[in-house]
Amino acid sequence: MSASAQPSSESPPGGGRPDPGPAGAATLAKASAENFPVAPFFLPAAWRDDLMTVYGFCRLVDDAGDGDLADPAGTAALLGVPAPPEPTGPSQDLGLTPSAESGPPAPDRPSPAGTAFRLALLDGLDRDLDRVFESALDPARGDAPRHPLLRPLVPLVDRHGLTPEPFRRLIEANRVDQTTTRYRDYDELIAYCTLSADPVGRLVLALAGFATPERIAMSDDICRALQIVEHLQDVAEDLARGRIYLPAEDLERFGVTEADLAAPSAGAAVRELIRFEADHARTLLDRGAPLVGTVRGRLRLLLAGFTAGGYAALAAVEGVGYDVLAQQAKPDKRRLAAKAAAIFAKGR
Repeated sequence: MSASAQPSSESPPGGGRPDPGPAGAATLAKASAENFPVAPFFLPAAWRDDLMTVYGFCRLVDDAGDGDLADPAGTAALLGVPAPPEPTGPSQDLGLTPSAESGPPAPDRPSPAGTAFRLALLDGLDRDLDRVFESALDPARGDAPRHPLLRPLVPLVDRHGLTPEPFRRLIEANRVDQTTTRYRDYDELIAYCTLSADPVGRLVLALAGFATPERIAMSDDICRALQIVEHLQDVAEDLARGRIYLPAEDLERFGVTEADLAAPSAGAAVRELIRFEADHARTLLDRGAPLVGTVRGRLRLLLAGFTAGGYAALAAVEGVGYDVLAQQAKPDKRRLAAKAAAIFAKGR
């Protein structure tokens, strides 16, 4: 199909972002639930649009990998992927069935058919990403992206000279999630974070035109910290999906079993383990926070917000006594704002 026969990747007449459709709008709406503002009001409208375009891609890929798409069948049809399997278990989601593994019941764990469908969706998104860069390189020859959340990437790539690598890493991280459910040690977890977390900060720096090797290194530390603290907030949810992001080496160190993580509340050993992992995240944040002082203006405020989001999430984990099983630790918005203001002022 020619590019002219595909929906346009450009903004509609009068400006603004292309219509993402109901499913795409549901994906973008998840921005309000993140630990930090994705596209805060103080940024220029064009920059907010750019950040939401990148967020839309990131959230879409994560939802495809987690089985959380608002319209999986419609997404499959758009991407030319075979339709999802019929629901066969109590989860009523993409053929998910309770796991036959030992351990507590986990109705959200995917069946083989569900996993195959998720991988097919990720492959379809990878092919659509090819269309993004082909269209940016030569709009007259390349087919336009099929998914409405990828179409706005075309002018973004063209304006900012973005490369495919960070986008592909995010897709690969979600492929890893389909086949890897445990991490042997901290180094192995950090290697996963290079796929799942680093690309986000690198894309923000690229959009702002401030991507230098020194800034990228500090950004990677911040993003890895944000990823780790999110894993701490979501221990119970991840276990329900059959995944544990706490390194096995650390579980053994503190005498924590998988059954302990499935308990309704955390015992002393689990709380000590969570404290230990939170200290890792804090060290990364402390190492990356000076990034804020290397920039000025609204970018400085944005990066202060990202960094403060990590500190506020860590404070929330501490605030529940490191018992992340009994309740989800959510950052206090007032504390986040105050921390962001302090980081902005100090530059770290």
